[in-house]
Amino acid sequence: MAREQLSDAAYAWNGFADRQQLAAALAGHVAARLTKAIAERGTALLAVSGGTTPARFFAALSLIPIAWDKVSVTLVDERFVPPTSPRSNAGLVAANLLQNKAAAARFVPLYHEAASIESAAASDSEALQSLAWPLDVVVLGMGADGHTASFFPDADNLAVLLDPSSQRIVLPVHAPSGGEPRLTLSMARIIAAGCIALHIEGDDKRIAFDGAMGAGVKKPIRRVLEAAPIPVEVFWAP
Repeated sequence: MAREQLSDAAYAWNGFADRQQLAAALAGHVAARLTKAIAERGTALLAVSGGTTPARFFAALSLIPIAWDKVSVTLVDERFVPPTSPRSNAGLVAANLLQNKAAAARFVPLYHEAASIESAAASDSEALQSLAWPLDVVVLGMGADGHTASFFPDADNLAVLLDPSSQRIVLPVHAPSGGEPRLTLSMARIIAAGCIALHIEGDDKRIAFDGAMGAGVKKPIRRVLEAAPIPVEVFWAP
């Protein structure tokens, strides 16, 4: 497995011939880390991303027979929409991951009805305190603009979101490019994970990732990779 280092951004590149091979490999990697965590502390905590990319990976992971009743699953980020919305990450996870063997897992959503995104984020931070932090595994995605989680380049509080010393678990996000207001785990919680994976697919995402790792303005994904104390495992297929 080749490791690459650019500036202070360390990552391991895992390339696959097709997306089904990627899904199987990433699912196996995540399941192994969850099993290790369960053996060591009796429980495991997984955070996953939404969007269109992870459905195949979710389906593969749901079939792996680990001790899912000891796993808590939450989201890296979420749009401020109910789970019935087609844009809900919680709905995507329910339909694709919390099936088969993984139906036994405990799911902890980020969205709930609230007067504002700020009050929802504050309530989430308090409610999620009871989870077994730090994350054992976090699986990130990346947009063509170099955002990951809901760390959009045009977010009005990007510096707060990317503060590596933040004590907050969940933060609100307002970004014109993000559409709806969003809820996101803070970068501090993401980079404290025992295993950090980045799941990207397609030549356009490969180009976007390479661009983010190059010279110029540091995109949010680059900021996360630089802040992480461990190399990020990048999983890519065309």
